[in-house]
Amino acid sequence: MKIAYIITRMDEYGGAQVHIRDMTTYLKGQGHEPLVLSGWPGKVSDFLEHMGVPYFEIPDLVRPIKPIQDIKAFFQIRKTLREQKPDLVSCHSSKAGLLGRLAARSCGIPVIFTAHGWAFTDNVPQPKRLIYKIVEKIGGLFSSHIITVSEYDRQLGLEARIAKPSKMTAVHNGMPDRKVPERKINDVVHIMMIARFGPQKDHTTLLKALAEMKDENWVLSLVGGGDNADVVKLTDKLGLTDRVKFLGEREDIPELLETADLYCLISHWEGFPRSILEAMRSGLAVVATDVAGVKESVTHEETGYLVPHEDTEKLSAALGQIVRDKDRLAQMGREGRKAFEESFTFQHMMDKNLEIYKKLV
Repeated sequence: MKIAYIITRMDEYGGAQVHIRDMTTYLKGQGHEPLVLSGWPGKVSDFLEHMGVPYFEIPDLVRPIKPIQDIKAFFQIRKTLREQKPDLVSCHSSKAGLLGRLAARSCGIPVIFTAHGWAFTDNVPQPKRLIYKIVEKIGGLFSSHIITVSEYDRQLGLEARIAKPSKMTAVHNGMPDRKVPERKINDVVHIMMIARFGPQKDHTTLLKALAEMKDENWVLSLVGGGDNADVVKLTDKLGLTDRVKFLGEREDIPELLETADLYCLISHWEGFPRSILEAMRSGLAVVATDVAGVKESVTHEETGYLVPHEDTEKLSAALGQIVRDKDRLAQMGREGRKAFEESFTFQHMMDKNLEIYKKLV
């Protein structure tokens, strides 16, 4: 099959970008013909080209809503699709998702939209939720099929009447397998959170919770790009400067996770976070905010702890309990690895996606 993937940008290692990177390189190795269209080339698209996956830049495809540029981007996408003649188009991210679906259907090509967490999910600020819900309802009309990365998101999409049940399938994210490191919990428990600094992630609640645990033995590494100035200031204000490291955006995530003892993902909203799967793959227990599809990967009190949104007290209690009980911490990590092997490998995800692809083609 010749499959065109469309995404707004490929200059950062976000969940959707990693998803496309892994899928296209796999498909290339299996004899298929994947290609990628994006408005923001960068290190991810450079990697794909190095791996032999054709990349096409769409100059006017940008993240903000800009009507004139958006119209130009639509025609640029359609022109590329007409020239390349793919059997199927797979769209990712909100802007590329809408323009890509419109362009594909105008060319008579079946098109899938993968929702990596709806932009109108709980805790997203209004009026963005309303705007994105309207956009996705329009996009749903032009979708041959929609893949959600969690059952939570599938139900949310059905409630919003984005598409009929027969046109919407939940397929959990999956990660390529990797050997589990031999783990020995450090005397000072190394907590890690991998997340871009921005409105979606709740570094503030994590830091405030840890500030209540100054008597416990822990250090925290924060990995991710974006503007972290406010988080750095809060770290200093809470007196945590000597216990919190800012590592910036990194490409050696698997190796970094091997140095950690506990993974945290504290968020305002999510889809089905890939970083949690990476942590489970590495044999780490996970403490995460109970939002969207997170509970479909983290089993409370078995592979980690789920805490309510913005609940500093309960987060601090969960972290304190697991930091003090290193045997429990290690056991939860082993259970998380088992859950990864059973449900969240890349092959699990890819087989389900390919089944949908073949039905449409």
